[in-house]
Amino acid sequence: MDEQNQKEQGLEEPILEQTASDPEVQEPQEDVAADSDENQNEDDNRGWYVVHCYSGYEKKVRHNLEQRIETMGMKEKIFDVFVPTEEEIEVKEGKRRTVERRVFPGYILVNMILSEESWYVVRNTPGVTGFVGMGNQPIPLRPEEVALIVKRMEADAPRIKVTFRVGERIRIVDGPFNDFRGTVAEIDMERAKVRVMVNFFGRETPVELDFLQVEKA
Repeated sequence: MDEQNQKEQGLEEPILEQTASDPEVQEPQEDVAADSDENQNEDDNRGWYVVHCYSGYEKKVRHNLEQRIETMGMKEKIFDVFVPTEEEIEVKEGKRRTVERRVFPGYILVNMILSEESWYVVRNTPGVTGFVGMGNQPIPLRPEEVALIVKRMEADAPRIKVTFRVGERIRIVDGPFNDFRGTVAEIDMERAKVRVMVNFFGRETPVELDFLQVEKA
């Protein structure tokens, strides 16, 4: 990849925890033909790369890139493009609804073999602002990082959106204390529980509730 072209395009510095520092390199197989070695080395360079784009336009950018892959004949170099999402439950005005949320707003993942040609196709897609990497070199995610993202997307239970903080006033929307108001004393993210101080019979009483049983007052 031409160094001057890289500088002009302005590749992004890494800003995600999921960014890797060193791609995994596999040892070439022994006793095979030279052309087989070349194909094996090419397969070794296949990886998932994090691409920065305009926040809120992730799906549009994915569509643009998929069209470029098709029209520019890059299916042998760029294999998959996706926007990591997960289901999330939010409570609003006493009603629950499941919505799809982006795991990494402003980013898409691209499975590709990095070359000057494939870099150019991705980097010059409308809406793309750069690759995530070290300096001017895009760096693929490690396999374990990809596995964590997939596990998060395939979680059986949707995540619950928490819109309140400790010390804030909330309203109970479900259970025996329905329509009571109180103050958030503690939030337990692991158990999806919240402890609320409720004025009950003239005294402050702690009540433990599920996230889905309360909303901001």
